[in-house]
Amino acid sequence: MMSDLIAIERLLLVMVLAGFIGFERERQGRAAGFRTHILVAVGSCLVMMTGLYLAEAQTGGGNVDPTRMASQVVSGIGFLGAGTILQFRASVRGLTTAASLWAAAGIGIAVGAGFLSAALAATVVVFLSLFALGRWERAMRRAWYRLLIVDTQGGSDELSRIRRVLAGHGVEIQDFEIKRTSDPSLTRVELHVKLVAERDEDTILGEVVRLEGTRRAHWA
Repeated sequence: MMSDLIAIERLLLVMVLAGFIGFERERQGRAAGFRTHILVAVGSCLVMMTGLYLAEAQTGGGNVDPTRMASQVVSGIGFLGAGTILQFRASVRGLTTAASLWAAAGIGIAVGAGFLSAALAATVVVFLSLFALGRWERAMRRAWYRLLIVDTQGGSDELSRIRRVLAGHGVEIQDFEIKRTSDPSLTRVELHVKLVAERDEDTILGEVVRLEGTRRAHWA
């Protein structure tokens, strides 16, 4: 039978591992941060250990599958992950945090089952994916995705002309927002765009500036 000391050691270990991952999400200001990741992992670990305890304590009347309870954790964590995913205008946010919660649940199950080497390795991989690879991903996004800000006197016709210019250069509009400015005669259009490799940003900007109604334009 699993001793009380081993159970406590595993719960403390998974708290540290999940806290390591949750700290990075907390530092990024995500809703599911330090405490949430710890709770998910500790709960998963407890469920897995409970399954093992029941399997070991079963003396008759059939076998108990210790993985059955753990499988419910994997499927049930979806509701918590879904709560971290938000749609913001035309984009979706929170997918990485939802994935880290799912990974934290897996780490909790691994620790609960005593598969400590895999749990430690998974924690390192997840943290590197969130921290080191996150910086690399942001650097790639800065090269591929840009914000074009245009102050214009035109209305919907002007927006259509801007879109035609961008489409002519193969630039894909991911999202856009229309805002008021301090000048009541001007409207600000902010376009989040995806640039095609080796496109001349200055040429695109020049064509937008020359459009009828455009007063100012720049890349942010």
